[in-house]
Amino acid sequence: MLRRALSICLATAGLLAGAPAKAQDLPPLPAAIKAQGELRVGVRCDQPPYGFQDQKGQFAGIEVEMAKQIAAWAFGSPDKAAMICVTAENRIPQLTGGKVDMLIATLGKTAERARVIDYATPYNWGGSDLLVLKDSPVTKLADVKKAEMVAMLKGTTQAAWFDAKEPDVKTLRLNSISDALQALKQKRADVMAADVATLKVIAEKDPSVRLVGEPFAVSVGGVGVRKNEPEWLAYLNATMARMATEKRYGPWIETWVSQDKWDFYKTLFPPAPFPPEG
Repeated sequence: MLRRALSICLATAGLLAGAPAKAQDLPPLPAAIKAQGELRVGVRCDQPPYGFQDQKGQFAGIEVEMAKQIAAWAFGSPDKAAMICVTAENRIPQLTGGKVDMLIATLGKTAERARVIDYATPYNWGGSDLLVLKDSPVTKLADVKKAEMVAMLKGTTQAAWFDAKEPDVKTLRLNSISDALQALKQKRADVMAADVATLKVIAEKDPSVRLVGEPFAVSVGGVGVRKNEPEWLAYLNATMARMATEKRYGPWIETWVSQDKWDFYKTLFPPAPFPPEG
């Protein structure tokens, strides 16, 4: 009787503490995913605070927390998220080739990508910006026409934007943020284009560079899944809704972003409204 009473008390305490809804609130996990016993998640390794590897080689960041949470709902443990490092260039081939089950990898939604993969409900928005050396004459977006070379990552929103909007500008397309930053600082490029959140972190840590501060190519980001997997897409849509309802993003931002940037990053995730794309 004492044991039963203690169990009831503990259960009641959990409810009073606002324990999260149980996993059965989500749709059924697709049989193929369930049979694997884990989620194979493509994440970035070089994009703090979204996805990166820390000094011990452990995966970390807001999108890594998302992957762990989905695994916890799907299989009862965050450790069931098997992280696989992807780059801006290889992430979609990794997905369509069956190497991963989903991408949570700073994947901005574009018409071109949407012809190849499906997106779950968007979980953040972002834009692009330009990074230059402190003494650069580039002070606004229009000045990029005068740049001799613009460094950026292969397969990114920025690359697509320059192809469409500034096809005459010469671009140096690299594999990682660190490569692009090195090209800028070595003056192999005089401008670096990347997502604004990443560049903001770099500029605040490195006094030798500065942001131009004129965002462009605003887009939403979402979890990428293969085409023709409606049950899996429905499951992920439900997890996105649940994360927003349970206000999961705020604590993750406070874990992986320095306090002086909390307000900025919280405008990028639910419950903050998303601006128009374009």
